Amino acid sequence: MNKTVIPRAALLATLALALAACNNRNADGGASSTLVVQESADIPTLDPGTTYDTGSGQVVENLYETLVTYRGNSLSDLDPLLATEWETGQDGREYRFALREGVEFHSGNDFKCADAEYTFRRNLVTNTSDSGNWFLSESLLGTGSNANDDRSITWERITNAVRCDGETLVFTLPKVDPAFLAKLAYTGQSIVDSAHAKEIGEWDGTEATWRDAVGKDLTGSPLAQNPSGTGAYRFLSKNATSFTAEAFGDYWGEKASIKNVIIQVVPEQAARQQAFLRGDADLIETGGRPIVEEQLRGKPGVAVLDDLPDLGAFGLSMNQNIQNRELLGSGRLDGQGIPANFFSDVNVRRGFVAAFDVPTYIEEVQGGKGETRNFLLPDTFPGYDEDLAAPKFDLDAAREAFRRAWGGQVWEQGFTVNATYRAGSVSAQTAMELLKRNIESLNPKFRVNIQSKQWSEIIEDGNAGREVLIITGWAPDYADADNFVHTFYASDGYYQPRSNFRDPQIDGWIREARTTTDTERRAELYGQVARRAQEQAYYVLMPSNPGILAYRDTLQGISEETFNPMTSFRTGTLWKDLSKS
Repeated sequence: MNKTVIPRAALLATLALALAACNNRNADGGASSTLVVQESADIPTLDPGTTYDTGSGQVVENLYETLVTYRGNSLSDLDPLLATEWETGQDGREYRFALREGVEFHSGNDFKCADAEYTFRRNLVTNTSDSGNWFLSESLLGTGSNANDDRSITWERITNAVRCDGETLVFTLPKVDPAFLAKLAYTGQSIVDSAHAKEIGEWDGTEATWRDAVGKDLTGSPLAQNPSGTGAYRFLSKNATSFTAEAFGDYWGEKASIKNVIIQVVPEQAARQQAFLRGDADLIETGGRPIVEEQLRGKPGVAVLDDLPDLGAFGLSMNQNIQNRELLGSGRLDGQGIPANFFSDVNVRRGFVAAFDVPTYIEEVQGGKGETRNFLLPDTFPGYDEDLAAPKFDLDAAREAFRRAWGGQVWEQGFTVNATYRAGSVSAQTAMELLKRNIESLNPKFRVNIQSKQWSEIIEDGNAGREVLIITGWAPDYADADNFVHTFYASDGYYQPRSNFRDPQIDGWIREARTTTDTERRAELYGQVARRAQEQAYYVLMPSNPGILAYRDTLQGISEETFNPMTSFRTGTLWKDLSKS
C-alpha cells in the first residue's frame, strides 16, 4: 500500500498535540505515563463488527472486551472475561454464559445480557466479507454466508441462535463445533454498547430493519467513529496520522498503569528506527528479524524478546487448474509453456517440493532461526504431528519425479512456469529465486520466470485461480487447527481457488474433525490429513519463523511467560498489563 511520507516536523507536532490532549485529561500525564507506538499501517476501523486486520485489532482489543480470553501464553486454555462461567448442554450444541456484573461501558451505560445479544446478532446480520463473522456464522447458522448470499437465513434462525434467558446469554448451535469457544475469544466478537450504538445511528436490532443491515459495510460506521466498549482504555481521537486513548477510570478490573496511548502512522522505516533509538517511541514496527538483529539489538535502551511462537503458516500454492491463459505461454508441454492442468500430475508437484531448499532459506532469510514443517499448521497448535518427517530438499528425488511426470513428457520437452511474489517482500523473492535456481539446474529445458506484483493484485488473481505459483499464508483468527486445515486443504476452503485440488479423503477427515470434541481423535484426523497432503505434495512448505520483538527497556510487562500472539500481535499482551519505569 502506498502511503504519503510525513515530514518529521509534522510527526513531532502531531505527537505534541496528542500529548497535550492526553495531559489535559490527566494531570499526572507525560512521557512516563504515555505509551507511544509507531508503525506504517493505518487503522481502518474501530468497529469490532468489521475488525479483521491487525492494525484495527490492536486497538479494538484494548477498547473492548470479549466473553472469554486466552490464559497467559496458552493457545488452548481460555478464561472468562466479560463472562464469569459457562456450561454446555444438548450434547455440546448449547452454551449458557453467566455474565459479569458491575461492568460499565465508556458511555456510562451498564453492561447487560442485551448488549451481548445485540452484538452477536449484529455480527450474524451484517457478516461482510471484510470481517471475521463468517466463522461465527458457520458455528451458529451452519453457513459462513450472510442472508444476501444464503436465503435460507431468517430472522428466526438468528434469534434462536443467540438469545438472553434473563441475564444468561444462550447460544444454540445446529451441530457441535469444537472450536466455538476459541472463536468467541476473537477480537471481532467483542461486546458493543447496544444502547449507545442505537443512539448514534447503528442498526436498531429489530426484525423490522434487519434485512436492510445485511452485508452493510461497517468500516466507517458510527461505532467506528464513536466507540464505546468495556475495555481498560477509552477512545480519545483518531486521524490519518495518529490515534490516542486514555485509561478508563471506571474500568471494572485492575486499573491500567499507563495513562495515555498514542499510535502514530510513520511510513518510513528509518524514521521509526530513529524515534525508537532516541526513546521517542516505546514500540515500533521494525521490519522483521534482520532489522532488529543488525540495527537495534545491543543499542542503549533497547530490549529484545526472541524466539517467540510463530503462529503463521506459509507455502507455495501450485495451481492445478490455471484460469489465466496469458501465464501459460504456449499452453503445451513443449518447453515454451505449460497446460492449465500442469500441476495436476503429482510427480510435477513432488519435483517442485523436493527442489525447494528450506535449509538455505532458513539461513539466508531467517538468520538460521526456524524449523522445517510437515504441514500447513503451526507446530505450536494441537493437532500438529511432530513424528511426521518434513519433506527434504533433495535434487536427486526432484530429478526422478520430473522424469516420471506426464509420462516422461516433462523431462523430454521441458516447461516454462511463471511464478509470482509480492513486490517489496525480500523473503518471498528469495524463496522464488531459490526454487528457480534449483529447478533450472536439473534440466536446461526447465524455465521458471519470476515476477513481482502488488499484494492487492496477488490476492485478487490468486483467489480467482489466475496465478500459477504463489506464496500463500495464513495467520489464525482463532487458536484451533481447523482455522488452518480447512483454509488450506478443504475443497471448500478459503484457498481452494489458488490450488484447485479436491481430495475426498481429506474432506472426510476435515468434516469429522469439525464435529467431534474428542481431542485425541481430532489430532489423529489432522495427522491423517498431514500424511495424505504430504504424499500428494499439495504445497511447497515453508519453515516456521520464530518472532522477535524489540522494545524500549523502560517498558515493563513484556515477557515469555505472558507473551501471547493471539492476544496482541504487537506486544503479546494488552496495554493495561504494561507499565513504564
